[in-house]
Amino acid sequence: MKRKTLALILALVLCLSVLSGSAFADGEDKDILILYTSDVHCGVSQGWGYTGLAAVKEQLSKDYNVLLVDDGDHIQGEPIGTMTKGESIIRIMNAVGYDAAIPGNHEFDYGVDRFLELTEMADFPYISCNFNKEGELVLDPWLIKEVGGVKIGFVGVTTPDTLRSSTPRYFMDEAGNFIYGFLQDESGEALYSAVQKAVDDVRAAGADYVVVLAHLGDETECIPWMYSDVISHVSGIDALLDGHSHDTEQVVMKDKDGKDVVRSACGTKLANIGALHITRDGKISSELYAWGSSVAAPKLLGIENAVGDAVTAETGVLDEKLQEVVATSTVDLVIHDPTAVSADGKPVRIVRRSETNLGDLCADAYLDQAGDADIAFLNAGGIRVPLNKGDITLNDVLKVHPFGNNLSVIEVSGQQVLDALEWSVHAVPGEFGGFNQVAGLSFEYDPTIETPCVQDSNGFLDHIEEGMERRVRSVLVGGEALDPAKTYKLVSTDYQLLDHGDGYTMYDGAPVLQQSVKLDNQVLIDYITGTLNGSVGAGYENPYGQGRIVALNAE
Repeated sequence: MKRKTLALILALVLCLSVLSGSAFADGEDKDILILYTSDVHCGVSQGWGYTGLAAVKEQLSKDYNVLLVDDGDHIQGEPIGTMTKGESIIRIMNAVGYDAAIPGNHEFDYGVDRFLELTEMADFPYISCNFNKEGELVLDPWLIKEVGGVKIGFVGVTTPDTLRSSTPRYFMDEAGNFIYGFLQDESGEALYSAVQKAVDDVRAAGADYVVVLAHLGDETECIPWMYSDVISHVSGIDALLDGHSHDTEQVVMKDKDGKDVVRSACGTKLANIGALHITRDGKISSELYAWGSSVAAPKLLGIENAVGDAVTAETGVLDEKLQEVVATSTVDLVIHDPTAVSADGKPVRIVRRSETNLGDLCADAYLDQAGDADIAFLNAGGIRVPLNKGDITLNDVLKVHPFGNNLSVIEVSGQQVLDALEWSVHAVPGEFGGFNQVAGLSFEYDPTIETPCVQDSNGFLDHIEEGMERRVRSVLVGGEALDPAKTYKLVSTDYQLLDHGDGYTMYDGAPVLQQSVKLDNQVLIDYITGTLNGSVGAGYENPYGQGRIVALNAE
């Protein structure tokens, strides 16, 4: 690809900036550009693609001193990650030439031991100032990279919500005790103190600028660990490059001492390449290189380089199997509202706060494949992409359920079901990855009532406050009123039923009837190809589902 062509399509979105003291060497004529990615989720050939990223990095290195870092959630999200447990992604990132990375919550989706194996395979260091084992840091909390005579200190921080949003069991010992953690206290002070210590230490080690690589985001369910919480409680940070919530907000806000800090996020799936620009006169600003086409940059522009060869090598062996058509659908199966859009014109995701036809389909698959279960719950955070009308390939199904969770069945009381439903809707009208799509059951709830659910320091359900009115009512199982004293067979993922996934704690001690029977994507494949005879449509025409979940007094 011609370099002039690439230079022309590097459209910058320049945001607010702040001034800091200059530390450049005398005679240095290049500014510093810290390129960063976040929440790639195995989208190796989407947006810019890693091939395009490498080309951008090469082009910009002609005029800038360039570093490249990643803010987590890169090894999970697509079949290439699932089928190799992240190894293919690490090999591609090695080819791109990353300088540093941090673990996001989904770096642990194949287990802590596997993540640590992947860090050994990486040619770049992972850092985190709060990921610990029994109080001892597992990774270095910070590092320094020197470019243009300037020492850039990087501090890594991973959301404490990881314990809930990955698989809790992976952070426990054999007795079920948490041995790994992320400083997830209720006040946030433990996290703030760890970040402050790392910032102070890297400054003491000679860093001229301090950049926090964060996987924190702006989701309210992560309070008090959002990026704004950390910046406002810590001093000495020049910029925070963020991930986790998949947003693209460029913000300048005050730190603990009233100093301006640049916060930048770059979305997901390499739709944008983030950049932190440090000029020779000490000006710091955030920028985005946006790729707006639905056709990935490497394909549209014909970019060819060594990274492209690495991507081809990793993906080529999977392509033939993944493109196999396994079913067809006569309707669009949605996770977004089919009509509503946000203020900036983007689709509005509804699957994490209301019923959808894809949610119904996925829950039905669990109920069907469990055999004789009464109720199926499926956390909406595990339903990642829609299924469009037309042919459904193996790749399509794997993208819907990329986590590799397993079908399990337990025996529960009606009261446990009621408690689970209450926790499921506690965050509405906000999103919650643990919002359950359901089958075999229907209910109503009133989101205008204050939730009676009380969380513990890990963000799990601690208890439901007695004496407070509950949101959930009119629960029917198989068309009959749920009996709190009766026992029911409940099917869901091992993630939720056995591992406290999304903070579901009410199932402790429940008898396990089936454990880790079948992978989530295989459950969906077998239901569609077997029970539905390869055709989806009848009963799933309404994008808002079949009326299993009804919100009362909703706006």
